[in-house]
Amino acid sequence: MLERAHILVCGGTGCTSGNSKKIYDEFTKLLKENNLDKEVKLIMTGCFGLCARGPIVVVYPDGAFYQHVKVEDVQEIVLEHILKGRIVERLLSKEREADGSVKPFNETPFYKSQHRLVLRNCGVINPENIDEYLAYDGYLAYQKVVTEMTPQEVIDVIKASGLRGRGGGGFPTGMKWQFAHNSVADQKYVVCNADEGDPGAFMDRSLLEGDPHSVIEAMMIAGYAIGATKGYIYVRAEYPIAVNRLQIAIQQALDYGILGSNAMGLGHEFNIELRLGAGAFVCGEETALLNSAEGKRGEPRQRPPFPAVKGLFGKPTLINNVETYGNITAIILNGAEWFTQLGTEKSKGTKVFALGGKITNTGLVEIPMGMTLRTIIEEIGGGIPNGKKFKAAQTGGPSGGCIPASLIDTPIDYDNLIAIGSMMGSGGLIVMDEDTCMVDIAKFFLEFTVDESCGKCTPCRIGNKRLYEMLDKITQGKGTMEDLDKMEKLCYYIKENSLCGLGQTAPNPVLSTLRYFRDEYVAHVRDKKCPAGVCKALVSYEIIADKCVGCGLCKRGCPVNAITGEIRQPHVIDPDKCIKCGACIAACRKNAIKK
Repeated sequence: MLERAHILVCGGTGCTSGNSKKIYDEFTKLLKENNLDKEVKLIMTGCFGLCARGPIVVVYPDGAFYQHVKVEDVQEIVLEHILKGRIVERLLSKEREADGSVKPFNETPFYKSQHRLVLRNCGVINPENIDEYLAYDGYLAYQKVVTEMTPQEVIDVIKASGLRGRGGGGFPTGMKWQFAHNSVADQKYVVCNADEGDPGAFMDRSLLEGDPHSVIEAMMIAGYAIGATKGYIYVRAEYPIAVNRLQIAIQQALDYGILGSNAMGLGHEFNIELRLGAGAFVCGEETALLNSAEGKRGEPRQRPPFPAVKGLFGKPTLINNVETYGNITAIILNGAEWFTQLGTEKSKGTKVFALGGKITNTGLVEIPMGMTLRTIIEEIGGGIPNGKKFKAAQTGGPSGGCIPASLIDTPIDYDNLIAIGSMMGSGGLIVMDEDTCMVDIAKFFLEFTVDESCGKCTPCRIGNKRLYEMLDKITQGKGTMEDLDKMEKLCYYIKENSLCGLGQTAPNPVLSTLRYFRDEYVAHVRDKKCPAGVCKALVSYEIIADKCVGCGLCKRGCPVNAITGEIRQPHVIDPDKCIKCGACIAACRKNAIKK
């Protein structure tokens, strides 16, 4: 029996935290109570991308995109939309056509400018049902390479596509596969790096949650290409939904004979196991990951030898991250030339970003390489909320740099970002507005990398700690102009002498903010002021007498009794008692308090 409607409920981590599982359960109950369970198909999908408006429910064939759905809204959707055919307007997107009708959600600015290649199945299929993946050409790419191509021909296609590693460094994927293919050994391994540790990053997690079979199939193709029979997915244990769906997908692939000693009955062996990481940022570095996967301390190895020669358990190993594998099946099925039509000359294809920070449409976006930062922020992201001005964007997480507003028209690709002092990284994109202190941002990322350093090499272990202490000194109003020169010199020393990528890139946030926002550093040092009003040691609160009406709201809200004054008389803040918590500003209705 063909269903007359499909109800898709977002089952990504963001929507799940907003009770989408309870929403799904409520749909299940109400559909059954209304005898609709046989004619309406209910599907828990992966992430739709527009996390700012979750939990999300989409009803087909109407394409009604319901946002901010609550459990109590489910009854109205079932009774009005499913039973009576009347779309619930109040839950729809606010984007409208000229005639007042609701825009189809894929025509809204958030989706229209995107090109969902890696995320093509996320929000479309049930990731826990292998039959749905098969219905969307699942495992056809593996069948094609084994029956029609030699291992070298597979590698040549990946080379010709121009695909570069999406884990941060941007190394040519085909070249990495070639190195592993050329190594001779009795055993080789394929590893998926799913240790996504950048603050605010959730690209890999979302792909694993929404389309786990695409990663499994890509690893099988890689195994065929390099001559490996075993794969490992190293994923963070704090990604429980991703881990669960990977376990389900692997078991389903085994049950269907897709994985195993005779994969898909085509004469090649391939099996996959999970390795759970404990959340160490340094384990995103490939050799530290290998150590951790072997049960050792997660710290980087000296290179060479590189993993393609001596990797997991001392055997040749191919390591790519989740998003890199997410491109493979599409390239095999559509061809290298098709892939090269997307992107720029040296950065082909698309890039998935986790868009967060001071932006209206936080969420998961996938754009063609070469799209400008302005398009991402103003069109896809919906601009800066509350009428604030865009100040900077941080790409690459703790390893990246801050891009100022003056460079908002920079096309996003590997080389352009490096040229302006940032980097692609794994795909975190944090937007900052005028209320952000760039010195404090640099300090935030340095604190993170100091905490996450494995401590193996001195430049990273000691150098970044000293760098953080200098930043802290500046935010306390105790810095000197000489400190700025010392910091810059120390940054380059750390970059040039650290053992792995964590230490080599840790100074990037400091260098980029010194480069583009040096005036803020000078204000902290010379004027003892934080222009953004963020660094508490450099902020003072004052009541403007002409504006104060003596209502006493600020006085009652102060937790330390630092405000005095009589009713209907201007009040005064005692700077010695004030803890600069901001409660008085929040309480004042006359904007009579400045900092």
